[in-house]
Amino acid sequence: MSSKSDHARWIDCSAVKRYSFREDHPFHPIRLALTEELLADCGALGPEDKLMPTAEGAAEAVNAIHRADYVETARALSIAAPAVSYQDLAEQYGLEEDGDTPYFPGMHDAALAVVQGSLSAAEAVMSGATKHALHLGGGLHHAFRERGAGFCVYNDAACAISWIHRKYDAKVLYIDTDVHHGDGVQWSFYTDPDIFTYSIHETGKFLFPGSGFAHERGEGSGYGACLNIPVEPYTEDESWLESFESGLAQVMRAFKPDVIVSQHGCDAHALDPLAHIHCSMRIYREMPRLIHRLAHEHTDGRWIALGGGGYEHWHVVPRAWSLLWLEMSDHPLLASIDASPDGGPLPASWPRLSSPGRPADLPRFWLDDTSLWSPMPRRAEITAKNREIVALALQHLG
Repeated sequence: MSSKSDHARWIDCSAVKRYSFREDHPFHPIRLALTEELLADCGALGPEDKLMPTAEGAAEAVNAIHRADYVETARALSIAAPAVSYQDLAEQYGLEEDGDTPYFPGMHDAALAVVQGSLSAAEAVMSGATKHALHLGGGLHHAFRERGAGFCVYNDAACAISWIHRKYDAKVLYIDTDVHHGDGVQWSFYTDPDIFTYSIHETGKFLFPGSGFAHERGEGSGYGACLNIPVEPYTEDESWLESFESGLAQVMRAFKPDVIVSQHGCDAHALDPLAHIHCSMRIYREMPRLIHRLAHEHTDGRWIALGGGGYEHWHVVPRAWSLLWLEMSDHPLLASIDASPDGGPLPASWPRLSSPGRPADLPRFWLDDTSLWSPMPRRAEITAKNREIVALALQHLG
């Protein structure tokens, strides 16, 4: 049966699936299709759960965050055969053809659809139509005011946060769980005392984008409204969750937000090919559970969740994002997942999707059996270092 929750809505991602760089690019819309298929197969996502993106003002929201010359260039590079003059500017604006964020036909409209979906999620929650809204097509947190970066053309997370603050005069807590630092969102609000950015990620000493250190705390009137938890490579579940929870609980008490906007990149998993963290599916069960509880304790339940990174398309992303939706919608399937060490079996019918990249071995359970994994030899040292970083980051909080 479907969740039929009056407290959570799923923003339809059909238009967002056009946001696709090339077939072999790691940021591929197959992640969305596999997640929807998994949830449908276990009876957790039906038509009554979905909202079509309806929010107006996506272009205005983009213009409020991004520089006009960047938007103009992105639009010009989106036609089938861009003018040579704009192709020559692509590298300057982070959209070079052979880079991480290459321009493609229809790029501007596809990126605008991402923003529209996140605005629709924000409007659904802030208007009181629902307590929680999930837009998995969003979470493009690396785009800067003047350039694209890290697979992100327009920063829909920053656009939605800015829109919420302007329209509702609300204090926003942004929580970023992607293994890569949420740099574009942080720098968008680095001097704003009403937008708190909180990011847990692998340390920038070793991983893109090379930022997100504990000393980055905001500037001017925004000093103290930024907190980064940069964990060590090969951090495992216990230390990741300890670091995440200890920092977040204190932020909630000190900042007192009106609404939570969270980004749920799921690339801190041990199988993800673009990072060095050694966590299992457990963190993707526990982090949404904590955010959900804190939302009801501190923001009257107002919670907008977005997607993000995650590059193990078959084994990790569908399960992680499905666990997020199950938590947001209070689905009864969670009880059986929590009752079993492996979370219980996935639907035998999943996945039905065929693809040249489909692996022969596919996950059969909701959670990972970490007893089969080789333990990290530096576990105690990594845990101690992470505790040291958390203590340093939290020094400035009230």
